[in-house]
Amino acid sequence: MVEELTPAAVHERIEGDAAFDLIDIRDDDAYEDNHLPTAEHVTVEELEETVVDRDWADEVVVYCYVGQTSVQAARLVEKYGNADSVASMAGGYEAWEPAVDPATD
Repeated sequence: MVEELTPAAVHERIEGDAAFDLIDIRDDDAYEDNHLPTAEHVTVEELEETVVDRDWADEVVVYCYVGQTSVQAARLVEKYGNADSVASMAGGYEAWEPAVDPATD
């Protein structure tokens, strides 16, 4: 079962300069509009094509719009990738600002 991390936990990892892959699987326009700091954009289609061949960090966190598709993508990385730990960000991008900076809500 894929672990789900809160946006606050992901924020702590980013701020702490933790070495991990942060993967944004939303569509191109959403990523270009805004994304989490250090996030790499990899669509689900690209992920399916490259998951086996990619050299993953020990820890991987995947996020989408609301945290549902990212669970499926994280399972894909968990099963076929070489990461030690794979998680999905609970609530997805929509939960990021309210959790990390409630003043923007």
